[in-house]
Amino acid sequence: MPKYLMPVGNTDFKEIRETGLYYIDKTMLIDQLVGQSAAKVTLFTRPRRFGKSLNMSMLQHFFDIRENNKDLFDGLSISTNKELYDEWRNKYPTILVSFKSVEATNFQDAVSQLKLVLADLFRSHIYLLDESGLNNYDVKKFDRILSENPQKSDMMDSLSLLTRLLYTHNKNTPVILLIDEYDVPMAKGDVYGYYGDIINIIRSMYNKALKDNPYIKFAVLTGCLRIAEESIFTGLNNPSINTIVETGYDECFGFTNEDMNKLLTDTGLLDKQSIFKEWYDGYIFGNREVYCPWDVLNYVDALQKSPKAPPVKYWANTSGNDVIKRFLFSKFDVSEEFETLLNGGIIKKQINPNITYGELTKSETNLWSVLYMTGYLTILPGTLPEITADNSDNVTELYELPFTLKIPNKEICILFEQTISDWFKEKVVGEDRTELFNAIWSGDADKLTVEISKFLGDTISYFDYKEDFYHAFLAGLLSGVTGMKVESNRETGLGRADIILKNPRMARVAVFEFKHAKTEKQMISRCDEAVKQVAANEYTFPFREETVYKYGISFFKKKCLVKKA
Repeated sequence: MPKYLMPVGNTDFKEIRETGLYYIDKTMLIDQLVGQSAAKVTLFTRPRRFGKSLNMSMLQHFFDIRENNKDLFDGLSISTNKELYDEWRNKYPTILVSFKSVEATNFQDAVSQLKLVLADLFRSHIYLLDESGLNNYDVKKFDRILSENPQKSDMMDSLSLLTRLLYTHNKNTPVILLIDEYDVPMAKGDVYGYYGDIINIIRSMYNKALKDNPYIKFAVLTGCLRIAEESIFTGLNNPSINTIVETGYDECFGFTNEDMNKLLTDTGLLDKQSIFKEWYDGYIFGNREVYCPWDVLNYVDALQKSPKAPPVKYWANTSGNDVIKRFLFSKFDVSEEFETLLNGGIIKKQINPNITYGELTKSETNLWSVLYMTGYLTILPGTLPEITADNSDNVTELYELPFTLKIPNKEICILFEQTISDWFKEKVVGEDRTELFNAIWSGDADKLTVEISKFLGDTISYFDYKEDFYHAFLAGLLSGVTGMKVESNRETGLGRADIILKNPRMARVAVFEFKHAKTEKQMISRCDEAVKQVAANEYTFPFREETVYKYGISFFKKKCLVKKA
């Protein structure tokens, strides 16, 4: 049995602490939030799976007046600040609501999901209906929300109504409002085409709850992106917005090197440290390098159960990664930049901090900004200008400087490679490949050189032009045609042919063997090697009933040479 149980997928702070699951102390967030800040509204933007929801649960259990959670925080960093600890712990009515489940593919379903979230929230405070002096108007609105049948105006008023009722119930004690994943409804609306409809409801809901609301002590929001001018922040007085660029709170989300050393020491996995670093490290928040907690906890859990478990794309597998696909299908030619990134290089791009859902694909800057803000890219360590209280008025000027971007780690690199490979296959399906297949079935090697080269020029290369890249490229190029079957590395004759294309209806087979040339001059000799290999290994032996076409191909970067064997 593992020495420590990892809280994989568990974002309930109280349950984690009470059941003895492993916890990396992030309670310094409380000290910074209420001991070092006077902001009425604070927004934290971080990539998904970096501990936002767990931190919000921790805040709820610390502040909520209905609870007495001294034992939960014993031994954690916040307990050492006795004055703040005694002043704030379980002293304020607290609302925690998460909109992470509002992710429908159409507006009607999104509204239904929003109604369900609000109903669950109000159900957790159903005791308020027993409040003496509650007016009939409030009771009816409360009941409509509870029954998942609110009017549009009820949804818009819901959070402000709940803060007012809690304020009154607790003898005029102001309310702490926590909104987790505040931007998910807008993000999904942008992806699926109902952004304009959902933003009207969400904007009004947030504005009523956050702008000049006399019933709140302060509010904290978390999400992936900061939303700009036309959004919920219009008219708010000095909201504090902490993105991955600012240096404040940079140790509160994600696992720092200190966190990792303690975790790996406790679990006896220090010998695996280099693997964790290669696969899951590399994100820069402020000027601090952090690991992805979701990846780390999952892999520690796997290693404790099976010491030889290989690293897996845990973070990448938790989303459809729509942002990458939208980038690749945009009108912008980013092939050279992606080639540089996938080969371990860096690019310099301007970043727009005021991204607006609904306009993500309108500029190349916006798209690079989204990839950076959501964790698919990071900056080169030490290259970010520090944003502090002394220069915070010049944040706009700092964003005008180019950011030095790179892929953070191996997991994200593999994700890009797979997404681009899938994108190329989808792209090829829509292309006219008539001339390509005519050249194959007529034995015209010169024409085949031209046609393959044409498609090769449209690809985004990766794997540093190694044979794996060309194998995936050729297999994708020949796939998806009705009546034809592509076999890759199939056992044939005395060896393994790279690609075999079969047309059973016409009793025809094409066999391809290819070689990677290190220089352009080497292409001829490498192509000749491929031709000889087809004959020497008797790749065509099984196909005595079919007409067989044999080809050797050599590749160098985005050039190819085809010879008929």
